Amino acid sequence: MLHSLTRRHLMTASAGGMLALAAGARVFAQGAKIKVAGIHASPVENAWNSRLHEAMLAAAKDGAIEYASSEGVAGTDYPRAMREYADQGAQLIVGESYAVETEARQVAADYPKTAFLMGSSGGAATPNFGVFGTWNHEAAYLTGMLAGAVSKTGKFGSVGAMPIPEVNNLINAFRSGVKETRPDAKFLIGFIGTFFDPPKAKEAALAQIDAGADILFGERIGTADGAKEKGILSIGSLLDYTPRYPKTVFANAMWYFRPILDGALADVRAGKPTGYDYSDFSFMKMGGNDIVFDASLLPPAALAPMEEKRKAIKAGTFTVPVDKSEPT
Repeated sequence: MLHSLTRRHLMTASAGGMLALAAGARVFAQGAKIKVAGIHASPVENAWNSRLHEAMLAAAKDGAIEYASSEGVAGTDYPRAMREYADQGAQLIVGESYAVETEARQVAADYPKTAFLMGSSGGAATPNFGVFGTWNHEAAYLTGMLAGAVSKTGKFGSVGAMPIPEVNNLINAFRSGVKETRPDAKFLIGFIGTFFDPPKAKEAALAQIDAGADILFGERIGTADGAKEKGILSIGSLLDYTPRYPKTVFANAMWYFRPILDGALADVRAGKPTGYDYSDFSFMKMGGNDIVFDASLLPPAALAPMEEKRKAIKAGTFTVPVDKSEPT
């Protein structure tokens, strides 16, 4: 039984599921649901975790999986949570290994017949440790183009969790987009040192506004709170913050986890190894990311160049650079 995990919540989204072993491989009856466990280090209201959680809930609603999840699992408890779900028969375990990379990979090695799909800064491991990066950098680039056209001061702030490759790539893409429409742009950066601390993100945002930034890229929840308080515009990441912050958040670099999940589920169902990097499913042409925006907050002249670039990205005629170096 699961026990003693920080803020552990077990949420069963559907029932059923069949598992059989034949010659060491998992074989599924036609239409059988795959048992999936989601392990979230942060609360599921955190932007990144919410995208995983919502995608798995949707897959359960569609009848593709049987889903259970845990949230707020501390790093010291994370490997044990992985083992408990594997022992209970989870066929695919979805989560993040940023803080427990070595330990998570050891768990996967100890359960070779269980598939793992982890947000990770490292590579995949044969046969069953699949990884993915949060690659909504294409959408971030497009939000940067709009930001460059809107800013009055030419100074742009970004609030991120910590300088890991996925976060760096996102902020660097935003900056590249800004430079396309505002070559003289100056940038401020703030890392809050954690994945979920909205008050701390707000503090970082306020500091950047005080330093002259009039557009903020909010890689972390809480950034828009600072922007709203000071009456400037902000950009959201991963999900649509516009309804929560009307007249403050004018664009969002959306990320959709479902294509990644579906790719991994297809491999599990087919009995294929899942020691694969599924990041490519995050690309815009795969439906993994896109921009949403409030046109009423933007000058009409800013939209056409952005839309042309958007079409080029989807068509594969323009590639947003992947830059994982730490922004300064």
